Amino acid sequence: MAISKLLEDRTRKLTRMRELGYDPYGGRFTGAVSMREVRTRYEARAAEEKVGAKIAGRIVFLRDIGKLIFIRLRDQSGELQVGLSKQFLPDQWELAKLLELGDIIGAEGEISETKTGEVTLWAGRVWILSKALNPPPEKWHGLTDVDLRYRRRYVDLFANRQVMETFLQRSTLIRQVHRFLEDRGFIEFETPMMQPIAGGAAARPFITHHNALNIDLYLRISPELYLKRLLVGGFEKVYEINRNFRNEGISTQHNPEFTMLELYQAYADYNDMMDLTESLMCELVRGSDPAMTLAFGESRINYTPPWPRRNYADLLKEHAGVSMYDLAAVREKARELKIDEAKMADEVVINEVFEKTVEEKLINPTFVLDYPAALCPLTRPDPTNPEIALRFELYIAGMEVANAYTELNDPEIQERNLQTQLAGQEETMAVMDVDFVNALRYGMPPAGGLGIGIDRLMMLLTNSPSIRDVILFPLQRPQATCGENMEEQHTATEQP
Repeated sequence: MAISKLLEDRTRKLTRMRELGYDPYGGRFTGAVSMREVRTRYEARAAEEKVGAKIAGRIVFLRDIGKLIFIRLRDQSGELQVGLSKQFLPDQWELAKLLELGDIIGAEGEISETKTGEVTLWAGRVWILSKALNPPPEKWHGLTDVDLRYRRRYVDLFANRQVMETFLQRSTLIRQVHRFLEDRGFIEFETPMMQPIAGGAAARPFITHHNALNIDLYLRISPELYLKRLLVGGFEKVYEINRNFRNEGISTQHNPEFTMLELYQAYADYNDMMDLTESLMCELVRGSDPAMTLAFGESRINYTPPWPRRNYADLLKEHAGVSMYDLAAVREKARELKIDEAKMADEVVINEVFEKTVEEKLINPTFVLDYPAALCPLTRPDPTNPEIALRFELYIAGMEVANAYTELNDPEIQERNLQTQLAGQEETMAVMDVDFVNALRYGMPPAGGLGIGIDRLMMLLTNSPSIRDVILFPLQRPQATCGENMEEQHTATEQP
């Protein structure tokens, strides 16, 4: 049955509901309990005790056999079979016959088991709460078109239970992160998401304009410089979980809007941040598998601590076969890897070679330490070797998951580093955060800082191959209409 015919048929049934005196978009519905609660009540009953319940949910299965209709309702907690009998619903039988897949209804009645052992609510009364004019996806197996799944996440959620479970798990994970940090004395703050100067990371920002002040503002690429101001102000353990925005490419690991945990701890360094990162992530993994192993794609990741701590230069030598300090050899290797290195700064070429040759080899959790200092303008240099920055990145499954520094708190070095960083940027972007440097001149305590990508962490914990699978509404290319693609997704009948 074509989509237009299905819509016409559903609209006709909606009109008939109104003619019968029912509001097909009913209002407040009180007293309903979850499907899980119904099952719990039934299992806890005394031998001959009758159990009644009032429930509400979406129809995900419907089988009409004349004077009996069996439907399956789904709510956030699960599913429950509902039996509609002409004998028990003589005054509402015409309404019952008008119900379809996707409709949201309420039902009240007694609970029992069918001959096959199916827990069933036998309705003595039903309510139409929301008439679905668009038919649901075929057989409730979820949308098969991946692009449509992301564009119409609202359908994906109710059609695919596993998708809902993923986002329930995401909510749980964020609560666990909050609890972990608060148990260790960290305080959560909110810092500006619109900033007068783009700073805190090397990335292209989104630009907007504030009419009243007649100034351009930047959606933040990082909360770093504001959280560090809080250290200057006297807070010692601060964090924020919120959105960052980077006007860059889209891939299975990148979305322009993403969620980041960023924290700073006074009187700590990047070794403390490694310990903290390992403890946090092991606690999260242990909740999913006490054996500390999780599948990701074709790999089985072993999260058992302690995790290796490897030197950046050593890994480059091991996998690329070149020394970080032999720039001629590094550039030759870059050309061999088809990297257009001619106009790149030395440190950028080094890192491009590292990304091409090393990252994919880091499957089990691995801390990579001591990056080229020129890549890290906000990081404290190694006192014994100023060419090295006291920075680490955590890699899992060949993917960067966390980034941390021993923070730079020397205002003179910081100012020089920012001047060098800004020299290669577009004129409109080459603005130094003078106020941040001024804040450092008041004195910021030695500190460790850490950023963890929540979306990538969710990918690992849920074995999701794309970052779009763990972001409710990922950015998509605008599309005039995708309705014609939906036609393939629906059944020709309303009875799967």
